Formats: sequence, structure tokens, C-alpha cells
Amino acid sequence: MSSSPGPGAVAAPLPPAVRRGYALGSVATGTFGTVPGLLLLPYLTDTLGIAAGVAGVMVFLPKAWDVLLNPVAGRISDRSTHLRGRRRPFLLRAGLLLAVTFALIFAGPSEPTWLAGGWVVLMFLACASAYAFFQVPYVAMPAEMTLDYDERTRLMTWRVAVLALAILLSGATAPMVVDAVGEATSEGTGYRVMGVYVGVILVLGVLGAYFGTRRAPDHGVASPTGTLGEQLRLVGQSADFRNLLLTFVLQALGIGAMLAGVAYVATHLLDGGGASTFLFVAFVGPALVVTPLWERYAARRGKRRGYVVATGFLIVGSVGLLVAVTGAAWAAYLAAAFVGVGYAGAQVFPMAMVPDVAAEHAARTGENRIGVFTGVWTAGETLGLALGPGLYALVLALGGYVSSRGGEEVAQPDSAVTAIAIGFSLVPAVLVALSLLWLRRYTLDDRVHPVATTDAVAATQPEEPTA
Repeated sequence: MSSSPGPGAVAAPLPPAVRRGYALGSVATGTFGTVPGLLLLPYLTDTLGIAAGVAGVMVFLPKAWDVLLNPVAGRISDRSTHLRGRRRPFLLRAGLLLAVTFALIFAGPSEPTWLAGGWVVLMFLACASAYAFFQVPYVAMPAEMTLDYDERTRLMTWRVAVLALAILLSGATAPMVVDAVGEATSEGTGYRVMGVYVGVILVLGVLGAYFGTRRAPDHGVASPTGTLGEQLRLVGQSADFRNLLLTFVLQALGIGAMLAGVAYVATHLLDGGGASTFLFVAFVGPALVVTPLWERYAARRGKRRGYVVATGFLIVGSVGLLVAVTGAAWAAYLAAAFVGVGYAGAQVFPMAMVPDVAAEHAARTGENRIGVFTGVWTAGETLGLALGPGLYALVLALGGYVSSRGGEEVAQPDSAVTAIAIGFSLVPAVLVALSLLWLRRYTLDDRVHPVATTDAVAATQPEEPTA
């Protein structure tokens, strides 16, 4: 394997087929990142009858396990010597296990409550473990597939476009499957059918990524030495990585809380009627349009500046979602569209920046700790997305939300209705705004791609006279 010259190097562009193949893995990551956060908490509180606070803990515990497991998965993939590649075999094995265990989450007993809840926790734990060994190698691949700073942004543009489609497909249709089947049979059966449906989507994404990247280049460097603890300390010494990670974790926490609130907002504030699907379309639709525009912005102004602007859209859109408390659905959809514009950039930029940081570290040290970097990164993302539903459940509990069984209708107190709106809007807005404190400290862009600085200097120079 060749030594990486660092994140500012220029290399041959990746074949379009490889970009598309890699992007298909986001069908799996987008689906798994969306559906549990969207439907698992309502399943526990409104179908199994588990109290909101307890349900929040149940959703969090398997994800907390992932926080510990992800760096281990990264180290294991760093040391892999498989003939089919360092990372790719993990995609197939762990990805197929992910699909099966996801379907099993909703296939358990519905009573007694303790048994039903225990089944969900155990299956979600198995599912989260499989996801760790899929996601970490998958996220590590861009740093080894290309050495070029701008090519990584193009690669992430493809990935985020597919991610947006996956979120739209899974987030909009999974609730529809629950409702359609549930009306014809029972709500529990609706969730079971949805689990199988989503499992099939996961399989398609897994197979697409595995076969689509079989011709991807591998520019990885030597496997790392030292214990996992030593490697984690070395990774932690990267100030750029720490600042980028804290930024992303806070934003993932806000997005996780927002996703957890969609079903509650649709039911209690917007009177159902497909409102959850419309919210998702409003959220994801703009991302399909603006993702290429974020790529162009990064090429001109740099990734950090683009990330800051995208974060601004997230904040404005999140605050605007408070309008849902008035029942004005069109205004809520408009605010969700602002969130979608920001969310697209808030995925493209950090996903392209992490490989930059990891590649710079590999070039400087001569050892490939990319898997450890991405393991810590995905652990942070997992922690944020896991705490999001738990935080939203806490807000519901403080508001006095009343749980129910089997989808029966229960009158909610005014305080619970207020909590539904605040947890969906203001809480995410505050978290995303706080993330800017760390994003402004990220400096790698200035060292390897000082586009904005160069443009500013050029603008002050007199034009050369033409011959």
C-alpha cells in the first residue's frame, strides 16, 4: 500500500461507478439512522404502554453500547488483511446481520409489558452491534479511496444525495406501512410488517455498497501499532478532530430529538392525516436539490465556512418549527424545508472533513488509524442520535405526557402539548447553536485549502494590464 501524501494532495478522480456504489451504503445508514429514531419511541409508549421516561432509557442503552463498540470495530477493521479489502467484507457480513436483527426488534411479544420491553432492548442491542461493524468500516473507506481534498467532497455529495433519498423513502413510507397494515389488522402487526419492509431496504443498501466498491482504489498506509487505548489517545490529541466531533455530536443530538418528535407533532399538533410523511418530504426534498450546491460552495469557500452556513439554516429552521404548536401545517412544512437545506450541508461537510483529518494524521505519522478515527466519530454520532430520543422523552415526561397501549387515544394535558412542540423545535435549535462554539476552532481548512484567504488577497490586488 502507498503512503498517503495528505488531505491537500491532488489525485485522479474516482470512477463514477465507484462513487455511486459507495453512496449506496447510505441507503443502509440513512434508513437505520432514521426509522428507530422516528418510530421506536412511539412504539414503546403508544403500543407497548411503556412510560415515556423508561422508554427513553430503553432506546438509549443499546446505542450507549455502540459508543463503546465503535472504536473497537474501527481498530479491528484497521488490522484486517482480508483478500477482498480491509473494509469491504465487514459491509456484507455485518450489513446482512443488521437487516435481520432490525426486523426482529418488532417481531417480539406485545405483553406482558416487561417481556415485550426486554425483547426490544435485546434485539436493538444486537442490531446496534451489527450496525457498528457496518458503519465504521464504511465511513473509513473515503480516506483510503482517494487522496484528493475536493474528490472527497464529491464523494460525500453522492453519498448525501443517496442518504437524503434513503431518509425520504424510509422515513416517509415506514409510518405509512404501520398505519396501513395496522388499520387492516392491528397496530402491533403493522410494526412487524414494517420491520420486514425496512429490513429489505437495508439489504439492498448493503449489497449495493459491497458490490459497487469492488473496484475502489485503496491508498491506505500501514496498520497501526500499540494498544487501542494508546491509539485513542493519539486520536484525541488532534484538536481539529475533537472540535469537529463535538460540533457533530451536538448537532446529532438536536436532530435525534427532532426525529423523535415527528410522530408526536404529527398526531397531537397537526392532526395526523399523513402529516409525518409531509414533514419528512419537506425535510428531505430540499436536500436533494441543494446538496450539489453545497459541493460548489465548498470548492469556492472551503468546507468549514460551508458547514457554518449550513448550521445557520438548521438553527433558523428549528426555531421556525415552533409554529407547529399553532396547528398551521403549511408553516411547519416550510420551516422543515429550511431544516432540510441546512441538514444537507451539515452532512456533506463533516463527512468530507473527517477523512481529511484522518488522512492528514496518517500522512504525518505513517500509520493508518483511519478506522480508529471513524470508530470514535461514529461513536459520537451514535451517542448524539441515541441521546436525542432520550432527551425528547425527558421533555415529554416533564410535560406530563400520558402513555397508552395499542394505539388507544388518550387526552394529553396542555403541558404535554407544549412539551411536544418545544422538544421538537427550541431544544434542537439551542443544541445546534452551541455547536458553533467548537466549529469555529477547526483549522485544517486554513492549512490545506485556504480558498477564502486566497480569494480575499486576490481581490485586493490590482489587475494586470492586458497586452
